[in-house]
Amino acid sequence: MPTHGLAGPAALTASGAPLRLDAQPIDYVLVCVYFALVLGVGFIARRQVASSLDFLLSGRSLPAWVTGLAFMSANLGATELLGQSANGAQYGIQAVHYYWIGAIPAMVFLGIFMMPFFYGSKARSVPEFLRRRFNPATQRFQAVLFAVASVLLAGVNLYAMAIVVNALLGWPLWLAIVVAGVVVLIYTLVGGLSASIYNEVLQFFVIVVAMVPITLIGLNRVGGWSGLKEKLTAQNGADMLHAFPAHELTGIHNSFWSVIGVVLGLGFVTSFGYWTTNFTEVQRAFSAKDASAARRTPLIAAFPKTLVALVIIIPGMIAAVLVPGIQQLNAGQSSNVSYNDVVPLLMQQLLPNGFLGVALAGLLASFMAGMAANISSLNTVFTYDIWQDWLRPGKSDKHYLDVGRWVTVIGTLIAIGTAFIAGNFGNIMDYIQTLFSFFNVPLFAVFILGLLWKRATGHAGWAGLAAGTAGAVIIFILNQVGVIPISSQGSSYLGGGVALVLAIAVGIVVSLASKPKPVSELTGLVHGLTTHEMPTDAGSRGWYRNVWVLGIGSLVLAAACYIFFNVI
Repeated sequence: MPTHGLAGPAALTASGAPLRLDAQPIDYVLVCVYFALVLGVGFIARRQVASSLDFLLSGRSLPAWVTGLAFMSANLGATELLGQSANGAQYGIQAVHYYWIGAIPAMVFLGIFMMPFFYGSKARSVPEFLRRRFNPATQRFQAVLFAVASVLLAGVNLYAMAIVVNALLGWPLWLAIVVAGVVVLIYTLVGGLSASIYNEVLQFFVIVVAMVPITLIGLNRVGGWSGLKEKLTAQNGADMLHAFPAHELTGIHNSFWSVIGVVLGLGFVTSFGYWTTNFTEVQRAFSAKDASAARRTPLIAAFPKTLVALVIIIPGMIAAVLVPGIQQLNAGQSSNVSYNDVVPLLMQQLLPNGFLGVALAGLLASFMAGMAANISSLNTVFTYDIWQDWLRPGKSDKHYLDVGRWVTVIGTLIAIGTAFIAGNFGNIMDYIQTLFSFFNVPLFAVFILGLLWKRATGHAGWAGLAAGTAGAVIIFILNQVGVIPISSQGSSYLGGGVALVLAIAVGIVVSLASKPKPVSELTGLVHGLTTHEMPTDAGSRGWYRNVWVLGIGSLVLAAACYIFFNVI
């Protein structure tokens, strides 16, 4: 896996010229209009903030369609737009596994099976749920892990945005980072989670409007889908046209084990670890107006999540044909560009003025959406799980509202400091998948153990988290020093598998050696001991709002996409 870093302070085209957009005043006007809209949403949302619950969880008042789009958009940050386009350029159609196997099944599982426990428990965060199911030590350990992960992921979005703006407009890295950080800080600080969520809905549409023209113009330039297939085949890229066995993606040469790596490593271990317990995503469902809307949140998100893959992965494949520097990378040669440069390179080559402004706004939207999602979830977990439940209990609600705002400021500053860590990875998704194996997979393992086994004890929670995290870190180190010679993303699948097994195994051993909670304290927290039912409010009436219809429909759509691209 290349590790030549992101496209440094002055990314070059294949000819050696600096990568710059020929942006005109109309393009800058469109970007300024977008910034004005984003800040305006924040100040409008400010009027709804009267308590810490309003600031940190939107007062649990938002409709399902809003939380659903925000759920999807919170993941559609720089890590998605640049990272998955990079995957498309490097691995071709194999990258769709991150969507159709690596997201949709887990989102359906969350909506149908897990949200009743989350929302029904009235917990305000995932760590708080862990305290109720296990003990305060588990809550605190997970809260600290989540805080670390949040600032690292927020830093990815900041650094990626800085690199792109520097490459396209010539802004210094520090200026681009500060401008993006300040804009996100203002609307999150002023309007809280509501401002983040409503801006995420706006950003979703801006990103789609930006990427659709790139996809359509790019396909026209290469002669349509058939022309793209012919050109990839001609340059020894035929494997990029087949989703399986995904040798290049996993780095595993045996076809059987490569498929197992995709289906289990990505489709189960990493995917379920991220989508079902990562509070950055789950927080959007927590903010829904009622339990029915909370269940529908990830199910509504599953439909655009399935289709958005087409306007992110296909442009990467187009770049593998149109951009000489990407061709050089795929041929194992050195290049002046990085896989992470795919989107700005295509913008430079394909889009006319006016469209450039929209596309640039779309890029900025993706970076800010991802960063805002991480910061808004960080301030909730820190305020409730670390400050209120651990360090400073019993204070007034205004005190916790003020703490949430201060954490927003401090978290943004720390994210600026962590931004440059991402520069050590040539493909952003290498970094992201590694972080997921560290932080999300052990949490999923412990959560499922506690959800399905009433004998799991309080000590088993934090011990399983610690063991799983340590196992994933060890696999990462062994891969970096060459002891496990597979791709970085394949290493994250393996690390996630090790984390899952270790977390469950240690959890079982510790549970058998310690005293479990009384059954009376587990009601509503363990499968089979749930007495509450999900309410059927008026908003849930209608077959198209039925969670089973939505869940099965999204799975069928994902399967149909696999069949379609296998046939054409």
